[in-house]
Amino acid sequence: MKNDTTFKELKKSGYTDKTINQEIQANLIAKIKAKEPVFEGLWGYEDTVIPQLKKAILAGHHINLLGLRGQAKTRIARNMVNLLDDYMPIVKGSEINDSPFQPISKFARDLIAELGDETPISWVHRSERFFEKLATPDVNVADLIGDIDPIKAATLKLPYSDERVLHYGMIPRANRSIFVLNELPDLQARIQVSLFNILQEGDVQIRGFQLRMPLDIQFVFTANPEDYTNRGSIVTPLKDRIGSQIFTHYPKTIALARQITEQEALISEDDKAKIQVPDLARNLLEEVAFAARESEYVDAKSGVSARLTISAMENLIAAAKLRLLESDSDKTQVRLLDFMSIVPSITGKIELVYEGEQEGADFVAKILIDDAVMTQFESLFQRVPKLEKEGLKTPYTEIIQWFNNNHLELNYSDTDKEFYNKLDSVKPLSTLIEENVPELDAHDKNFCKELVLWALTISKKLDKSENASILSFESAGIGQFFRK
Repeated sequence: MKNDTTFKELKKSGYTDKTINQEIQANLIAKIKAKEPVFEGLWGYEDTVIPQLKKAILAGHHINLLGLRGQAKTRIARNMVNLLDDYMPIVKGSEINDSPFQPISKFARDLIAELGDETPISWVHRSERFFEKLATPDVNVADLIGDIDPIKAATLKLPYSDERVLHYGMIPRANRSIFVLNELPDLQARIQVSLFNILQEGDVQIRGFQLRMPLDIQFVFTANPEDYTNRGSIVTPLKDRIGSQIFTHYPKTIALARQITEQEALISEDDKAKIQVPDLARNLLEEVAFAARESEYVDAKSGVSARLTISAMENLIAAAKLRLLESDSDKTQVRLLDFMSIVPSITGKIELVYEGEQEGADFVAKILIDDAVMTQFESLFQRVPKLEKEGLKTPYTEIIQWFNNNHLELNYSDTDKEFYNKLDSVKPLSTLIEENVPELDAHDKNFCKELVLWALTISKKLDKSENASILSFESAGIGQFFRK
């Protein structure tokens, strides 16, 4: 925290007053020249969104981030705080961060006129120069711009024509700061109109006051394309005043999606030490989100948020942690069976089309897991033939024949030793793994054994039945495949 000073000392220090655009641009240029990362933690945007952001900042534009939910729009806006100076001087006591060099409020102008170089100066840290508002239909002009405060007028015994009776809204209080307005289409059209002057001329009008207040604000808006038709729209004159509109997107590869999930999922160091998550399990988790974005049951226009896999990873770890507690074990590995615990993370984060609603959210969630399982399985193993010709052996014939005389019962609460001993009892399964994916480590090979069994049930070569915490695999036609 910087100590208060005076206007005289501030001028002696050589401080140069800058607009917020000049400040952000100067810090951006310095970072680029020093080869420092500008927007950290934004995986997959290095060649798409980030270059556009840099250009918009260098152009001095207000920015509209347009994209589906869970595409890090708000994170981008919050990241811009790192482009501000560490501290900014203001006239001490100013409600709207008045610069002593260019005061715009009556309070600051009067104080500087009275005290001159002895005007007290305080410092605002950059973390306090970020203002964020969620646009909801009940937001009004007074919330954003301000209004006359009758209590001030009565207390100070001032007429309503006096500027000192004004109560400033969020936007004037964000002077010389970054102001983020989330979900802009949700803002009523008449309220959007009140932003015209601020964006174009940088001033505000409050209750007919003949008042010019040249605010200095970096605006960042966020919007979801789906909202344009479902809940509202951005009025054309307002769109015209926003300098740059930048489209965001979902990660395009499993590797990028994994980086986002691993960065955002809240998992303690203790859990990381006790619970092993195989690479294949991490990939499968991301495949579920990719499957959801392509599913005929899911509304593609609404999007499938990256929060789905973040929440699902946390649920996976929770399932494994519960097993540790119930089995009194020290360590465990995430299993494919644990993926049943991510169903609540899926059902709450997808919007279904009519066909999906008819099937039910739980059913669709399990279908998405099955689709992800088959995608991963077919990336590692030969596709399971739909029809088996008599006498013609496939890579899976011996496994299927093993189940003609045996069945396998896997219990969610089994210790790792018990669980994998059961899987190892299916000898043809271990042989298939060694012949096809010998390069995998032990944890991934264990996960692969479950993957093969699930793929064979999805392909209707085996039956799978669920009962509480038990999963049974049997020869096709003997058991039943339930999806509850």
